[in-house]
Amino acid sequence: MAMKRKKRDHTLGTLVLDPDLLPHHVAIIMDGNGRWARKRGLPRIAGHAAATASVRDVVAAGAKLGLSELTLYTFSMQNWTRPRSEVAGLMHLLDQTLREQINDMDADNIRLNAIGRLDRLPKYVRARLDATSERLSGNTGLRLNLAISYGGRAEILDATRAIAEAVRRGDVRSEDIDEDTFRGFLYSPDVPDPDLLIRTSGEQRISNFLLWQIAYSEIHVTKVLWPDFRRCHLHEALADYQRRERRFGGISSKRR
Repeated sequence: MAMKRKKRDHTLGTLVLDPDLLPHHVAIIMDGNGRWARKRGLPRIAGHAAATASVRDVVAAGAKLGLSELTLYTFSMQNWTRPRSEVAGLMHLLDQTLREQINDMDADNIRLNAIGRLDRLPKYVRARLDATSERLSGNTGLRLNLAISYGGRAEILDATRAIAEAVRRGDVRSEDIDEDTFRGFLYSPDVPDPDLLIRTSGEQRISNFLLWQIAYSEIHVTKVLWPDFRRCHLHEALADYQRRERRFGGISSKRR
């Protein structure tokens, strides 16, 4: 259960955020790196490299705001089909970013978690993830969830296979399977569903991201390309979120 936030004044330029109405969990589809690079006549990897500054700023901002969870769509299952040189460059950037940012994350009381088919990652990247998670495991602030080698359908399939095996062993009865049971077999069942999903670059799709978890997430789409996304854009998304009424399929309280 998320800890109650301390009261703090979130006055951000012309935006004022209510600390009691901040989402507990924000998830971001980080899109637009390739287009950012193409506009500048640069190789795609340059867009990915520029995007690391966005990650640093948004993670630090989330920790400062007191968010409980931040999930970043870092590398999808479909990304494995990209040119081998681009994939290798992305893996190197992930390793480098974790190595360079671990002290800052520790100072900001951040924890690290990774979800996805992590067995597909290069050994050096998996080792870096494990070492970073271990180093930050004693922290109590924002949990940064990196979706790596991740696909929403793959997660559902993996959970289904695990449930089927549990039924075969006799650990679970098929007639007892409900939503709570299914959640228990997801990659990180203790991570709550996102309250807010942010999509950058203006695309109007969810790209196989957290398909089970975003059933009732609010969605904010911005045309800003991810390498240009900074905390001011995060604040705009949070302000948009706070103007909405979450009904979860119920009736608006304004109409009762």
